[in-house]
This record gives sequence, structure tokens and C-alpha cells, in this order.
Amino acid sequence: MAKHFYELSPAAFELSLFVHRTGRSVKNLFQSPGFAAHRQEDFLPYPAVEHDSPLYRNLTEQDQILQDNKIRNLQLACEQLNTLIIRPGETFSFWHTLKKPTLQAGYREGLMIAGSRMSTGIGGGLCQAANMIHYLVLHSPLEVKELHHHSDALFPDRQRRVPFGIGTSVAWNHIDYRFYNGTDQSFQLIMEMEIAVLHGELRCSAELPWTYRLREEDHHYRQEDKTWYRISRVYRDQIDKASGTIMETRLILNNHSRVMFDPALIPDDEKR
Repeated sequence: MAKHFYELSPAAFELSLFVHRTGRSVKNLFQSPGFAAHRQEDFLPYPAVEHDSPLYRNLTEQDQILQDNKIRNLQLACEQLNTLIIRPGETFSFWHTLKKPTLQAGYREGLMIAGSRMSTGIGGGLCQAANMIHYLVLHSPLEVKELHHHSDALFPDRQRRVPFGIGTSVAWNHIDYRFYNGTDQSFQLIMEMEIAVLHGELRCSAELPWTYRLREEDHHYRQEDKTWYRISRVYRDQIDKASGTIMETRLILNNHSRVMFDPALIPDDEKR
């Protein structure tokens, strides 16, 4: 099979990346409707959803420095994301809000996913902020406009707290995460660093009549042609607050993710 241009050489990859980034920057100039950019110190009155994400994984001692750097990167991101208002008709863009992560801006080298492998890079770990925002948005009437799923199962995570696969990749600036506020209410993003956790919250200018629930079904591992895959379906229920009735159920993700860790770590009771 013929190679893509960016696969021909490191120089070809860098040129392709430059073209993609430049194209995204030009498109951003003509973004309509506009990007959310207003921040408000006072919190909007009605909480819609909140969530905590642990900051540390049980990795090697060598990786501890990279995890500490990730936390520094997340602190810088929270300073720019916290208290952002997304008004009716506005679009949130992760990279329009954060700008480019550079050493000059204070970002450090952290863990990141490059293709299907763990790598390192300046600003590594910012995916955790994007994952948090996406989780909050899934529990709201806001509409996802750009999302890039991690395609592979990189870690064994038996104690997982959220459905597998609902994270999102971000890479400056061509791989973005965006959502649109098509409601008649304003939303406010709260992103704060607390002891050992990243805290995220969405607040609203009016109380919402619904809550949202994510469900993962038929989770298992299956071997196909000597390759193991992690498989499940993730649904979102929209629930009427007053009656508790499920108003809508929507399939939001059909996982079929190649296992990139040692298959010996797959629990026997999760194999099919």
C-alpha cells in the first residue's frame, strides 16, 4: 500500500503538520458563530454537573517527574479555562482558549499519546483537561462539534470510574475539541486544581429540567486474528428531573479498540 506524504520522512511530516496548523489558523479567522472568550469571576447560579479526575497514575519512578510536569501544565490550563462563559450561539474551542503550549509560556514536558504510543512533549497531559470538559459536556444539552477519540486501549484500568473511550485527543492546533451552545442559556466552565484531583464543573444561568447519565454496556475483550480488542457500547440517557422518566437514550460510542498493553493483564472474567 502506498504511503501517505507525511509518512515519507520526518521533513515530510513536519511540512504536513505546518500545512494543517496554518489551515486551521486561517479557518479560525472566519469562525462563525464566534468563539467563547468572556470570563466572569462570579459563578453562574445553577450547577449542572461536576466531576473530579485523579491527577496521578501508578507509573514508574522515572515517569513521576513527567506526572509532576503534567500537573504544572494543567495548572496553567486551568488559569485560562476557569470561569469561562459560553453564551448562547457561541462555540468553545480548547485551543482558542488555551493558545499554544510552549516553554516560554511555562509549559513543561509531560506524557502524551502520539499515534498509538505513549510519548513525551511540551504541554503533555493537557488531554486530561479536554477529557474533563468533554465529560461535563456529555452531561449537558451542549452540542459537541469536534472530537477526536483515542482509538486504542493503552492501559489496563479495571478500577475505571467513567465509561471507556469517552476521552478526546488534542494537539496544537489542528486536533481541537469544540462544542456549541445552541440553548438560550449561558454556561460557565469551572476548572480548578485540588488535592490530587482535577475538579471540573458546568454551571448555568437557569436551572436545567434534565439530568444526564452515561451507561457502558457489554464491556469485554475479544481476540480477533491474534489481536485483542476492548469492546463496549456507551449510551447517554436524558432524564426528566421532575418525574425521573428517561426522555431519550442515545448511543454515543461503539468501542472496538485495539489493546496496546500486555494481553496477559486482561482479567480472565472480561474475556469473550
